[in-house]
Parts: sequence; structure tokens; C-alpha cells
Amino acid sequence: MAQNTSAEFDSIIATCKGLFIKKTRDYGTAWRILRTRSITDQIFIKAQRIRTLEEVKVSKVGEDIVPEYIGIINYCIIAMMQLEMPEDSPVEMEVESVSSLYDTYVNDTRDLMLAKNHDYGEAWRDMRISSLTDLILMKLLRVKQIEDNDGRTLVSEGIKANYQDMFNYAVFALIKLGLAK
Repeated sequence: MAQNTSAEFDSIIATCKGLFIKKTRDYGTAWRILRTRSITDQIFIKAQRIRTLEEVKVSKVGEDIVPEYIGIINYCIIAMMQLEMPEDSPVEMEVESVSSLYDTYVNDTRDLMLAKNHDYGEAWRDMRISSLTDLILMKLLRVKQIEDNDGRTLVSEGIKANYQDMFNYAVFALIKLGLAK
């Protein structure tokens, strides 16, 4: 069966966005209070939990790694929104506005994924899920270093590009785990 990465991506994102919007209806946009450093740490917690579960193979709280990858995707969206919103933006946002912004960042990140898939020949399909987890953790360490340097880099891509890569690695992991419909 031929794989259609674009359709699989869209299926994963429909699940992630559905949860994101439901949580926005429940909690509003309380996440707006978070600094990007805190969002980076939230993503780190989720990636570290995935790695722990991959190694120990037992969850004592009864959840597997799927919700953690979904959380990584949604926190990456939050981080990208926070990075580019003016500091004086309101904390509370309308659900429709959040939904539109979500789509904007997904589309940008999807375009990046499609371009990289073209150049790399979808190498991720032959990777282990644990390697995708490790790549997310490596990107997190890079982001933390960039944050510690107040966003300055000499030759490296910026923070947003790292969030986009983490987002796409999490999508790939969910595709490999069979979440795409």
C-alpha cells in the first residue's frame, strides 16, 4: 500500500487540533501566560516521559506515549504562537482566532515537512520511534541553549525552526504508531 504522508499528516493534525480546541473551550487561553522557556520545559517533560516509557516499558499512570506526542505537537504550536505574538497581546483570545492561528502554524510547518521529505526521501519511515524521541530531546536541548543565549545564534536555525522540527518528528511518530486514519 502506498503511503500518503500528506493525508496521514492531516489525519494526525485533525486529532491534535480537535483536542486543542476542546481544551481552549474548557480553559480559555491560559497558556498565554507562559513564557516560551516554560513551554520548552513542558515539551521536555513530555519527551522525557516518552523516553522513560520506551526504556522501562511500563506506565504507572496508565497512559501510553500517544497523548505525550499529541501534547508535544500542541505545545509546539503554542510556542510558535507565543514567539510571534506581540507582548501586549491579550491573554484571553477567542476560540475562532486561536483556531485560525493554529491552522497558520500547522500549514507553515506542513510546508516545511513536505520540502524536507522531498529532499530526504522520507527517511523517517525507516527510523525507529525511539530515534524520533531522541531527536526531539536533542532539539529541546538546542532550544534551551538558544534561549539561554537570549535567542542569539551564529550559524544555527532559530527557535521556531526547532519547534517545527519537533512538531514534525512527533507527527511522524504518531503516524508510525498507527494513529493516522
